[in-house]
Amino acid sequence: MLGTLTPAPASQTLPAVREGTPAQLDAAYRACRRMQRRHDPTFYWATRRLPRHLQPAVHALYGFVRGADELVDGPTRPLTPEARRAALDRWQAALEDGLARGRSDHPVIAALVDAADRYDLPIESELRTYMRSMSVDCGPVRIATRSELDGYMRGSAGSVGAIMAPLLGAPRKLHGTFVDLGVAFQLTNFIRDVREDYHLDRVYLPRDARERFAVDDDDLARPCATEGVRALLAEEVSRARLLFADTGGAVDGAVPQVRPGMRMARAVYLRVLDRIEAIGFDVLGRRAGLAPWEAGPTAVRSLVASR
Repeated sequence: MLGTLTPAPASQTLPAVREGTPAQLDAAYRACRRMQRRHDPTFYWATRRLPRHLQPAVHALYGFVRGADELVDGPTRPLTPEARRAALDRWQAALEDGLARGRSDHPVIAALVDAADRYDLPIESELRTYMRSMSVDCGPVRIATRSELDGYMRGSAGSVGAIMAPLLGAPRKLHGTFVDLGVAFQLTNFIRDVREDYHLDRVYLPRDARERFAVDDDDLARPCATEGVRALLAEEVSRARLLFADTGGAVDGAVPQVRPGMRMARAVYLRVLDRIEAIGFDVLGRRAGLAPWEAGPTAVRSLVASR
């Protein structure tokens, strides 16, 4: 993943990102685009809804984030938590070196450095924060307090939101709203994926909240949710809904071309919360995610309503 990436065939070329851009930089952006399309086709096609000139920057940001994810969870990740954290440190150092020099020999870093310069993105500070959250996932995860969970989510999804805000043309006063929207998305994922995360030896539900509902690790291993787990998740769903309610301004603050896509994403995630409620918060015994045939109509309705 972090080695040299193979250039795309000529048939996959993008228009030059900027007049006079070296061929190597064009190839770097294409490499990031291929990564996103291969690993996250849903996000890739959402990115394709953005204005054409913004798409390469999003591909580049995805490339860096995906690189970190491969070091933590990929099939060729380093074997120990310590080695994974060391690999993350090297990935972060490569970015900081690229930003300092204004260039990089690594295609993902080269594309991201160019995008950061082009759009004045807070890459260095926000991705340093992002990598601190990623380092938590290098070993078993047991979040202790609500404050710790909030810090983790601010560092991961929140940092991506902070970078996307200026890229999508949001005024500075709304940048914090983009951060909170990213947190709302991630909290919804954590609620939906309690079972899957537990099998990865990760518990993001804070210990102090679990203690209030008498929920321990063994309860998360059960084939169906206890009353305590259901009550805890009901509280978390309410928290996620409040975050979504408070971040509607992020949509209106983005450039008009991206608002339909943002409304669609919010609608799909709110539909996930609806489903979690409909199954009685039993995310251990029943599927909480949306099937394509469920997500599709939700997305269409959100786009029609935005017209």
